[in-house]
Parts: sequence; C-alpha cells; structure tokens
Amino acid sequence: MRSVRGRILATLLVLAAVAAGGWQLLPAKSGKDGTITVGTTDNVTSLDPAGAYDAGSWALYSNVFQSLLTFEPGGGDPVPDAAESCSFPDGGLHTYQCRLRKDVTFPSGRVMTAEDVKFSFDRIKKINSPVGPASLFSTLASVDAQGSTVTFHLSASDATFPFKLATGAGSIVDSTRYPGDALRTRSGVDGSGPYTLTSYTKGRTAVLAPNERYRGALGIGQPVELRYYKNAGALENAWNSHRVQVAGRQLPPRFLAGLSASDPDRRVFETAGSETRNLYFDTRAGAPLHDPRVRRALAWLVDRDRLAATVYADTVEPLYSLIPAGITGHSTPFFDAYPGPDPARAGQLLAEAGVSAPVRLTYGYALGSGAAAEEAAELKRQLEAGGLFQVMVRGYEWTDFQKRWAAGRLDAYAVGWVADYPDPDTFAAPLVGTGSTMKTGYRNSRVDELILATRQTAERNRVGDDFRALQADVAADVPLIPLWQRKEYVVSTEDVGGGQYLSDGNGMFRLWRLTWI
Repeated sequence: MRSVRGRILATLLVLAAVAAGGWQLLPAKSGKDGTITVGTTDNVTSLDPAGAYDAGSWALYSNVFQSLLTFEPGGGDPVPDAAESCSFPDGGLHTYQCRLRKDVTFPSGRVMTAEDVKFSFDRIKKINSPVGPASLFSTLASVDAQGSTVTFHLSASDATFPFKLATGAGSIVDSTRYPGDALRTRSGVDGSGPYTLTSYTKGRTAVLAPNERYRGALGIGQPVELRYYKNAGALENAWNSHRVQVAGRQLPPRFLAGLSASDPDRRVFETAGSETRNLYFDTRAGAPLHDPRVRRALAWLVDRDRLAATVYADTVEPLYSLIPAGITGHSTPFFDAYPGPDPARAGQLLAEAGVSAPVRLTYGYALGSGAAAEEAAELKRQLEAGGLFQVMVRGYEWTDFQKRWAAGRLDAYAVGWVADYPDPDTFAAPLVGTGSTMKTGYRNSRVDELILATRQTAERNRVGDDFRALQADVAADVPLIPLWQRKEYVVSTEDVGGGQYLSDGNGMFRLWRLTWI
C-alpha cells in the first residue's frame, strides 16, 4: 500500500514558530464547531474495502470503518478497536482469536456481530479483486464465528497477522448491506468508524460527520470535508487561496522545501517517514525486462542523488534497499551492488544477455501523484544514457494505472508504497513475494522461504538477518529498483490543532485528531 513508523521512526520535527508554547501541539477545545477542510491528492479507488489497496482509499477507510485492531499515533503494536481483546490463544502462531465489543453498531443501528467479521474477510478472499487487499491475507485459511468470538485459522505461522487486521484490509462491513461475492457498486458506506460518510463525489469531496455511536479506541472529532485534488500544484493553489485549512499528501517538493519556521500564519509538521517509492519491472517471460541481466543494467543507470535533488528539492532521501532506514532489517544492497551510474557496466550486461541496444520499454506512472511526471522525465533521461534503452513514458489516471500494471501492460512503472503496518514484512511479501500486490510476475523460492521464516518469529526485533538476506537476493534479481524514502509533511492554519497526529505513514488518516483552537 501503500505506508511510516511512529514507534520505530520516533522523530518529530515541528517547523512551526519556535517560540510557540506547548499548547499549540495539543488538541484544544474551542467554541468553533464548523467543518475543517482537508486537502489531499491521494485518490480513492473504491468505497468498498474489498476493492482497494491504496493510500487514498485506506485513508478514508480508517475514518468510516472499524477494524478489530488499530494503531495509535506513534504506536508500534496494534490495540483493540472493534475488538475487546485479541490474542494467539494457544501460544502458537497458527490460530488468532478476537472477542468483539458488545456496543459496536452500524449506521442502521444494527449491532456488529462475529458473523459480520467473518463475512468481511470471507468476501475479500472470495472477490479477490486484482487491485484489492486479498494478497495481504495469503496465510488466512478460514474464519469461524461463534457468539462474540471470531477465530482466524492460518495456513502457516504468521506473527504479523495482528498487524494486518489493523489495516484498511481489516475494515468490517455490515453483512446485510454488502454482497458476499461482488463489490458493492452503489455509493455510500456502512461502517462503524468515528465518522459517517454523508456525501461523496468521486475525485472531488468526501463529507464526514462525527459518528456519535462510535465505540472503540479512537476519538470523535470535528466535522471534516476531504477535498481531492488532481495534482500537487492544484493542492498548493487550494492552500494558497485558503480553500483548505489542512494540506497533507502531496504538496509540491519546492513548496515543502520553502517552508519557513518563522511564518506565523501556518503550522508545518515534518516527521521522519518510511514511505518509499520503487521502480517496478514486468519480469514475466516474453517481457523486454525478463532477463535479470537487463534489469541489472537498468540499476547501473539510476542516479538517486540527482533525482532527489532536482525533482524533489531534497525533500526525499535516496534509497538503496527494499526496507527503508529506521525499519528492522534495513541495509543497502543496491548501493553495494550498483554504487553509482555506470553506462559502461550496463552495456556489458546487455552484451552478456545477447540483447541489442536500444532496449525499448514502456514506463507508466500515475497522473497527479506528487512529482511523478517530473520524476518520469528525469528517469527517462537517466535510463537512456549511452543509448542503451529507449523509454516510452506515459501517465495514466490512478485507477487505470493500477489495472494496467496488474494486467502486465507496462514494462516498468513507478509506485509509492505507504507501509501497511510497522513491520519489515510489509515491504517484503506485498512487493517481492510470489503473487505480490505489484504484479511483477517475480518468483524467487528463497525469497518466499525467508518471508515465511520471518513470520514464525514473534519477537520482531530478531528477524533482521533474514530480511537482510532477502534484500540481497532482490538486489541480485532486480525485480524493482528502490528510488527514495519520503518524509511526511502536514500543513495547517494556525487555528487548527492536531496536525502532527494526522498521518504517520501507516495508512491511517486521523481526521478525528483535528480540532479548532
């Protein structure tokens, strides 16, 4: 998904006025009760949790649906939300059990049952949408519901399963309002989260009203209107013209680089982040990048430092690994193997593969996704160095883009990844495991074995060596090239508090933490 780790990445830098008192960092009650407007460029693929696995959709889900578990701001371990308690009951990692709260209700007033939970997970697996979250539950064999208890039976040990329940994929729907074998097509949401969705216009707005019936670990906040913008420039214009009080993902890099601590009219929160962006390749037989030597040649042409400096104004950090800095198992295998741009080495690899230059390939990216267009232009320039490759670049609307990469219609495509949960597994199985979300066609039995091995370890700080070995294999095969790691920025007007809690990169968008000051 498409993901930033508060517990692991605990650094919070507040760029608001240095002399401001501590009251500015905490939600405060006020006489204001009007709607807070929040701008973002993250699109919503589907209002149905079975049909989306992306940051924009999950940001909305975290407000209108409940999961059994959730993450507190800066928290590394999931805590009960719709559940009263959850655990691996036998001390092993093959069965996970949750007992529901008794006071959770859907918008209709109907009480949530264990059958609703079972239904929600069963339909995700059954529908198996190509752009949905079914792959996240690859170890889920079956679900039982009895009374207020839900039991998940796993096909293999999976210490990360509780983390997955706390994501947007764990959203619980009203079983009387959703079909069991197809995505719901009508608009609207029937969830039990801290907000109800009162109005939605795709690509434009989502109007959220506080859900006074909400019972769980989160809070109930101010009325909020989410406004969706086509690109970072449009979001910047909305901010500058005072059409939004809060702006999050994604403002233009040069706007972010120009933020000043002395500006009295806005608050800017910068957190160390683990959102990453990778260049993915179609590795299937018959594709122009099927041979790993051709993909290694591409790895010898990428100049991350230049990309970060010229396109992103140094608001991102060059990344040389699958797992970002600050996460257990981080290493730098791509720097070790391909330390700098070297067209001569790239040419040698193409010759060894018996491939004639230039190798022609298609490169896709999502329109309106931050600086994706500028990034594509810079990468095209880099990859075409020495005449070894000829890159045809094209941008697509987000939903169309997802369908194209899932169908193998792009040779290369750049996608940002917002971590699903605070664990290195979220950068492994969904990105490079067999049947991965990124649909590259990549298969490596050793990588799969290492992924399964790490899930058998409950003490997550002990899996570093296996993840470093996994990354070394990925750097040798190059099904993807890591590009950069992003910091997280939120900008708000001076009369809105709680912006520092809004996003910490784990897929949640904590709108209920926003308050008028």
